[in-house]
Amino acid sequence: MKPIIISIAAAFAVATPAFAQDVANGEKEFRKCKACHMIQDAEGTDIVKGGGVGPNLWNVVGRKIASQEGYSYGAGILEAAEMNPDLVWTQEDLVAYITNPNDWLEAKTGDAAAKTKMTFKLNKGQEDVAAYLASVSPDAPAE
Repeated sequence: MKPIIISIAAAFAVATPAFAQDVANGEKEFRKCKACHMIQDAEGTDIVKGGGVGPNLWNVVGRKIASQEGYSYGAGILEAAEMNPDLVWTQEDLVAYITNPNDWLEAKTGDAAAKTKMTFKLNKGQEDVAAYLASVSPDAPAE
């Protein structure tokens, strides 16, 4: 019995770093996002200066999808918001969205034709970026 417990404990010890989220790395990876996105707090202070093509990502974790005031969302994400009126951005949803935005939309709407304005896909560091965005989301619920 002891060898099994030790084996299980060792497996968790080895696996844990693979699932750990690195906020500092997420901040670094976010540089790829700032061509389109900024992070500007409620007082107008720039956390990360960036583009205005995409919505401001300050306080995005815990915010209802497609709800950034003043931003013109595409039809696909508006459809997802209409079909899921209580859906808020979680770290898990952000990871899925930045991995493949159109796949995420299809999963939320059931519509394979639903498309997003976001064409960029991040193929590594998604969990870290989501953790970083949570760190600049003071209203985010604990996950």
